[in-house]
Amino acid sequence: MRIVYLGTPADAVPPLEAIVAAGHEVVLVVTQPDRRRSRGEGTTPSPVRTAAEALGLPVATPERSREVVDEVAALEADLGVVVAFGQILPTALLDAIPGGYVNLHFSLLPRWRGAAPVERAVLAGDAEAGVAVMAVVPELDAGGTFSVERTPIADGETAGELRARLVDLGTRLLVRTLPTVVGRVPDEQQGEPTYAPKLTVAEFELDPAAPARVTDRLVRAGNPRPGAWLVHDGVRLKVWRGRVEGERYVPTEVQPENRPRMTYEAWLAGHRGARPW
Repeated sequence: MRIVYLGTPADAVPPLEAIVAAGHEVVLVVTQPDRRRSRGEGTTPSPVRTAAEALGLPVATPERSREVVDEVAALEADLGVVVAFGQILPTALLDAIPGGYVNLHFSLLPRWRGAAPVERAVLAGDAEAGVAVMAVVPELDAGGTFSVERTPIADGETAGELRARLVDLGTRLLVRTLPTVVGRVPDEQQGEPTYAPKLTVAEFELDPAAPARVTDRLVRAGNPRPGAWLVHDGVRLKVWRGRVEGERYVPTEVQPENRPRMTYEAWLAGHRGARPW
């Protein structure tokens, strides 16, 4: 199958590599432009660009996806595959591949359409998460699904740990599903949609007086990004891990501002002020 692949972050690398390993012909990889480094000069390519070039695949890095409409149309691809690309695809680009596009989405649609489905599932205390291979339509994550796989969210599992499992689960599901997609009508999503907007730093501020389960979800959902935090004795303290003991939240790994991560006990030993918990 001739495929145009659209993806950007590290999570989109395993699906790309698996599609190539499965024998599909990736005729173009479209990814976000190289980004300037936060310090110093130069730019950094996206993880998908790095992986695509290592595989010897042609790469396009448009500022806006509409810039590659003609290039994609000329390739006469069978299918487009989208995994965390980071841009909305305009109608002209959707029409450039008559066979359509599929998206690997990390949620049990229609729950958690949008940018941060894994973190929102953890924040909400969902019992399970999942992956869906869905048709791409103009409305955000509203296309029908070709395949879905569910998995429980483990006690204490962070968003990063859950996402890693979902990437693996989704990669295998995508490879199994691709040969069945062209010409097939997907199943309509069933249920009331919920939305997963981008995360903000402010919403991960911790309140030591909050219920332990609320704190636990914030810490787990914020690991690894953006990190749950509070200001204690004038210093910002991030909390990376902890556990619930009865009605009490017990931090186990923290990071004072401008210092490395450490155990909560080590931080307390060097901290003379009051304890936040």
